[in-house]
Amino acid sequence: MEASRLNFRTAVLLADKGNVREIVESTGFFHPAEMDVAVELVAERLEKGSDSGYEFIFAEKDGLIAGYTCFGPIPCTASSFDLYWIAVHKKFQASGVGRQLLKRAEAAIAGQKGSAIYVETSSRAQYGSTRRFYERNGYGVEAVVKNFYAPEDDKVIYVKRLACP
Repeated sequence: MEASRLNFRTAVLLADKGNVREIVESTGFFHPAEMDVAVELVAERLEKGSDSGYEFIFAEKDGLIAGYTCFGPIPCTASSFDLYWIAVHKKFQASGVGRQLLKRAEAAIAGQKGSAIYVETSSRAQYGSTRRFYERNGYGVEAVVKNFYAPEDDKVIYVKRLACP
């Protein structure tokens, strides 16, 4: 699949609760409780709109949801944002979908005068490709919190500083 033929949307639809669950489930990376959180953020956006603090970008190809990202401002900061989720359905991985979603999220954050984007991930070997993805896209390790998720499973916090206008 060519990533350049994707359509992107920011509107969150009721069907996206199922779409998001299918995407995160397909990756094989997440525990059921984590998948529930991903769906809860969609529900929160549907219920509260922009007051939820969660923004979404969905990538679609031929009527299928190929991937999505969820991000928002970090409360009590001047201009920092969290990238809560970026996930690509297994059948669309390694096709540039994730990179395009990330670039669109970064542009949206910059458009809101965001100065830094923070993202957290696991240190487990399974997440090696995830860490390399962020590093290839200009994110650097800001901190490592030892044994955060479980023994021998550290939280790795990445940051990308954006040029301030």
